[in-house]
Amino acid sequence: MTQGNQSKIVHPAQRLHGHLKQPPGDKSISHRLAMLAAVAAGESVIHNFLPAEDCVSTLRAMEALGARTFFADDGALHIHGTGGKILEPAGPLDLGNSGTSIRLLAGLLAGFPVTVEMTGDESLRGRPMSRIKEPLEKMGATVDLLGPNNCAPVRIKGGNLQGLEYTLPVASAQVKSCILLAALGAQGDTVVIEPRPTRDHTERLLQALGIPLTVEGLRITLHGLGAKGLPLTARHWTIPGDFSSAAFWLVAAAAQPGANVKIDRVGLNPRRTALLNVLQRMGAHVAVTPQKELGAEPIGAISVQGAALKATTVAHDEIPCLIDELPLVAVAGALAEGDTIIRDAAELRVKETDRIAAMVANLRQLGVEAEEREDGMIVHGPAKLKVAGGVRSYGDHRIAMAMSVLALFAPEPVCINNIACVDTSYPAFWSDLKILGGHAE
Repeated sequence: MTQGNQSKIVHPAQRLHGHLKQPPGDKSISHRLAMLAAVAAGESVIHNFLPAEDCVSTLRAMEALGARTFFADDGALHIHGTGGKILEPAGPLDLGNSGTSIRLLAGLLAGFPVTVEMTGDESLRGRPMSRIKEPLEKMGATVDLLGPNNCAPVRIKGGNLQGLEYTLPVASAQVKSCILLAALGAQGDTVVIEPRPTRDHTERLLQALGIPLTVEGLRITLHGLGAKGLPLTARHWTIPGDFSSAAFWLVAAAAQPGANVKIDRVGLNPRRTALLNVLQRMGAHVAVTPQKELGAEPIGAISVQGAALKATTVAHDEIPCLIDELPLVAVAGALAEGDTIIRDAAELRVKETDRIAAMVANLRQLGVEAEEREDGMIVHGPAKLKVAGGVRSYGDHRIAMAMSVLALFAPEPVCINNIACVDTSYPAFWSDLKILGGHAE
């Protein structure tokens, strides 16, 4: 079948092997750079920007707010920034499926004296937004949640913000980044205190841009300039390969004895790579070769040799550093000896879909014994996979790709339904699958 009818038939893989020289650009960094470059003074040039649907939604929003963008013939993204100003758009900003876009942009917009409404697709309009409303309103913005159950659309009326000290009730890189971006336009110091370490791409980028931001353990302090405006200057950037995209191939190789996959130029931010520790605990052979830094981020090559995996438990402080990879941990658990336990991961229920319920349903569909828990799941392995019909993506790109990895180990082809969502983060997923020895049609 073709992607036009939103399905793929994924065939079993005899042996995964190969070398990816460059995974797609990091999605999280692409979003953040699109926003920061759009309000900087001058023209920024960004290499390896991820031109997936979610990131393009951010670009279109920044254009509506006054920035100018274009892709050059060499693939580099050029952004002519506004020099610290924002135009009030004529209508609501449509951010598609991107939770990162709507939450981070809410923070950035809160620092400007404008009123902006943001919306998105059905999935985005079902995701909770009250967690950004509280801190932004404490800083002085007005945040109206126009959808049912405190969901999008979101209307922001910004300007005249004051810094605050805020302890995050849950570990969330998106909420942390929302507050830090608002703090750029606030008067005085803003302090964010995390309960657990989360992704720190925003902090790294702001420091690289010369913003007075300090990190002391779980305490982040940013000195805002208030009415003086945003002192951001355009520059050239190169975005590392996305670890979360590389993760699909790392797990696929790890679970197949004899498989060998190498991926170059992957982001090695230590708050993104907890999956490597999980795979090593499970028995996979993982080698990491640091290469250099790109902008504010370390990169390197990752090689994985497959092995007979053993079950593990993933919980506590590991969760925020592999939140996007947890569906893949469940896949690895289905192929491992013993019971793999995921807990302290209730955040999975408020992603593009309820990833706990979706993964358990799909695993069972392929013959895996799995138990749903309020904050995670238990996966009993090794499963004797069976194909009793197709599995669903539930409109969630990471569910679609995770189940495609598991399908490589099935005894016969598996139909993955509704796979158009893969384009939100990894448009080259199917071609990279072929490079590494898989087959889908």
